[in-house]
Amino acid sequence: MSGKKKIKLVLCWHMHQPEYRDRHTGEFQLPWTYLHVIKDYVDMVAHLEAEPDAKAVVNFAPILLEQIEDYAQQVNCYLHEKIEVNDPLLAALVMPTITVDVEDRIQLISDCMRANRERQIDRYPAYKELAQMAEWVQANGDIAKYINSQFIADILVWYHLAWMGETVKLSDARVQRLISKASNFTLHDRIEIIEIIGELLSTVIYRYNALARKGRIELSVTPYAHPIVPLMLDIKSTHEAMPDAPLPDLDIYPGGEERVKWHINQGIATFKHFFGTAPEGCWPSEGAVSQATLKILGEAGFAWAATGGQVLHNSLHISDTDSKQNVHHPFQVSGTNIPCFFRDDGLSDLIGFKYSKWHADDAVGNMIHHLENIARHEPKGSVVSIIMDGENAWEYFPENGYHFLNAFYKRLAEHPDIELTTFSECLADKVEVKPLSTLMAGSWVYGTFSTWIGDTDKNRGWDMLCDAKKCFDKVVATNHLSKEQLIEAEFQLAVCEGSDWFWWFGDYNPDQAVSSFEKQFRLNLTNLYHLLDEQPPAYLSLSFTQGSGAPAMGGTMRKGTS
Repeated sequence: MSGKKKIKLVLCWHMHQPEYRDRHTGEFQLPWTYLHVIKDYVDMVAHLEAEPDAKAVVNFAPILLEQIEDYAQQVNCYLHEKIEVNDPLLAALVMPTITVDVEDRIQLISDCMRANRERQIDRYPAYKELAQMAEWVQANGDIAKYINSQFIADILVWYHLAWMGETVKLSDARVQRLISKASNFTLHDRIEIIEIIGELLSTVIYRYNALARKGRIELSVTPYAHPIVPLMLDIKSTHEAMPDAPLPDLDIYPGGEERVKWHINQGIATFKHFFGTAPEGCWPSEGAVSQATLKILGEAGFAWAATGGQVLHNSLHISDTDSKQNVHHPFQVSGTNIPCFFRDDGLSDLIGFKYSKWHADDAVGNMIHHLENIARHEPKGSVVSIIMDGENAWEYFPENGYHFLNAFYKRLAEHPDIELTTFSECLADKVEVKPLSTLMAGSWVYGTFSTWIGDTDKNRGWDMLCDAKKCFDKVVATNHLSKEQLIEAEFQLAVCEGSDWFWWFGDYNPDQAVSSFEKQFRLNLTNLYHLLDEQPPAYLSLSFTQGSGAPAMGGTMRKGTS
């Protein structure tokens, strides 16, 4: 069949959540890992299971896999041994007696409002009514003492029902019964919710692995804790795409190459732990690449990498390669041994930023039209890459994108000119890999690193990280850490090196998100100093960035081009 079709289409879904645990206490500070499991990761695998002729690449961040495993074990321990789950929201969901502490109740109410208002809350009249009451309570603080326990129980249940995947709502009679019940939820109802959550957490990774073993998807990986590899290798690579960007005080990230190799090796080891085999491909964190990055990924044994289309456009502009080349082919950069695929930013952003407001059939029809145009005008064997986060777009679609994704896979699978495939299959089919003399360092966001460096607050974050790394190196050089202490410190340092903290620093992001992530960044650094038996700097007790913006999609996604 593949020989008759005109273009190859690779859908690559990147599944990632940063480390939300306080690694000192084990407590989850934010609930997004388990909430995205029960809503997005189960829906995404269900759509692939439902369409036998669909194919995709699913990329997992290793630190996400570890958190899913932790949650699954904790919920299982609660259900069998009544050991409390180390997540405040899940623990509250199943507490036999609702807390009477007013501050705790206000916090729970606030937590249970962190959902898409139009698509998740207002969709259900009972939840909408609770949300309106919650807003009134939040605006009249002293009133909270008159809120009764049933209100807290009901809003906790509705919050978790709203975060359930659409495929779960359509198939699980327990969820349907609870939605139909609407109010006056009992402790039995609440425990039933966590039983469902436990089932979803304990099976989701297996479901992806089962599809991979059948050859229906390709699984790939990102370096362990999602670091921006090019910046760790060379902070000044920022200037390749942003020549005038202010940089942090540090000239280099100390031992950056050694740390990059640690993340890559640990990422591969974690992937093998969960899937039993080594990954063929690597989606570098945030699609961030440089020539040095691709060289290291090739030396690590990866068969392919991928990044944003704007990176290719920038690179063609400075290279002696034909500037009329487009993103629908892999390229191999001079001096590296790894092909790199480039994302079609326009098509990817249509899904991420536009189609959520369209009728599903119109959106799918529009995407097919664009793909047919490419098939008509480009050589046979061209590879179109649509690469997106696998979780962040769907809450903006009706019913979590169910109708769009259902029709999307079905129309693509049966299309006579479009072959759904994977990056590894493209290479096995010997698609043309074109030469590229020079690569301009950049990411899938605007083709630059502006989302993680170059802003006053982001640069401050890098300098704080650099201080911690220098302390780490100093202590390690003394050779007085035990083997266990050194391993724990290495993992804690890795968490600090993750990209997500820097993503949120800056006043253009929403206040609540900036506050949550900068607190966790400071907590992570503080934990590292404690593991090294060193006094944390005083500045770690003070907030260093505040948000006041209202970016598109809450700031969880950015377009490929500015």
